[in-house]
Amino acid sequence: MGRIAHFTNDQFVDAALKIAAARGPAAVTIAAVAGEVGAPVGSVYHRFLSRDVLLAEVWLKIVGSFQEAFLRLLEEGEGLPAALHTPRWVRLHPAPARIILLYRREELVAGDWPEDLKARALGIARRLDSGVLAYTARIFGRAGREEVGRVAFALIDVPYAAVLRYIRQGKKPPRAVDEYITKTYDAIMRRKP
Repeated sequence: MGRIAHFTNDQFVDAALKIAAARGPAAVTIAAVAGEVGAPVGSVYHRFLSRDVLLAEVWLKIVGSFQEAFLRLLEEGEGLPAALHTPRWVRLHPAPARIILLYRREELVAGDWPEDLKARALGIARRLDSGVLAYTARIFGRAGREEVGRVAFALIDVPYAAVLRYIRQGKKPPRAVDEYITKTYDAIMRRKP
């Protein structure tokens, strides 16, 4: 019979997330994560082969959390609520938002990802691409380059840009951001006569 685990993977991932959001990805060390949880360093290494693997898990958890609701809204045909998902999610999840909005994936994980993590990351990217393409085809009757560009700009680029300044300042985006995103969405997504 094996030993009873005193710590969970989620505890270590959440600790790494907390450290990265507060002090940046460079501050995430195995020792810092173990200290945050109150666990021996060996307990972290028992679950994660390296710091890069731990940070990859952080990135995947955050992106998956954000993207799940975003894609559900697109599947339901709700473009504007999908665009507004960004500022609302950022308000509810400021620490994870700091990580995915301020740091590129390559800044978090410099080394090679194990194959299973690569597959998960690729799956996340493919689901996003598929969701945007399907939504574009439903709205415009086709998913050509121009239409996909308009949708990506309205649903992804504008909301990202709208919240980034506040994230950099360590603030939650004010409610007025939602109004600006709505006006921009309406202008961009209006079908050409």
